[in-house]
Amino acid sequence: MANDGLPAGLASVDNALRLLELLGERQCLRVADAAGELGVARSTAHRLLTALRQRGFAIQDRPNGAYRAGPALNEIGIAAISRIDVRRIAQPVLEELRDATGETVSLALLEGASVRFHACLEGTLSVRVGDRTGLVLPAHCTAAGKAILAQLPMPDLERRFPGRRIEPCTSASVGTRAELLTELAEIGATGFAFNFEEGESGISAVATALPDLVGSPRAAIAVVVPAGRMPGLAAAEPFLAALSAAREDILKRVQSAL
Repeated sequence: MANDGLPAGLASVDNALRLLELLGERQCLRVADAAGELGVARSTAHRLLTALRQRGFAIQDRPNGAYRAGPALNEIGIAAISRIDVRRIAQPVLEELRDATGETVSLALLEGASVRFHACLEGTLSVRVGDRTGLVLPAHCTAAGKAILAQLPMPDLERRFPGRRIEPCTSASVGTRAELLTELAEIGATGFAFNFEEGESGISAVATALPDLVGSPRAAIAVVVPAGRMPGLAAAEPFLAALSAAREDILKRVQSAL
């Protein structure tokens, strides 16, 4: 065991801290898995998880169900990142992405079941998508929104989309939760989301999510293109490498600012 040799009280604290790490690393944590990771009896793991749940560091979706990170754990991370202006940090990276692609680029954050575009830089080409800063669109109709949604655990998705039907933005949008979940699974596997005139006619986009460091904000960066230049997946392929590089650059800058 990692805490061999520690006094009983310190060993218990060490186990509780390890459980906090596991809750932060995993979408869900079962008592049996927690006991195995700590090398303790299930009753001990259950007692520790119950204590964390009572303090708001863990939650359960149902009695005797798996545990997930609770609001208190997220609030600790949010307190650390609240002093960080993500838009300011992303600005130079977005400029590089705009210059590399020639297209309009944006940074979007999830708000409920919608996304808000917090930063946008217009492309350098004569025919381009205009500035969308401040625009709010349904998340399931945008590339940025779908990229973020693909990172959420199922209970979170069910809370944001409680019904079987979801309202499409255009004739190209998904209209059911089943269709959306199928697409989100594909996005989760590839790391990229696409939008071909699903949010607005005449506009296509490709996006990737910024991994969630502390629970909030949930963000994505996107390259937004006139639909005539991006009618399908093949036309989106040239932007993937630039998006990946921009994502990694932003993450490094955020981590340095923490």
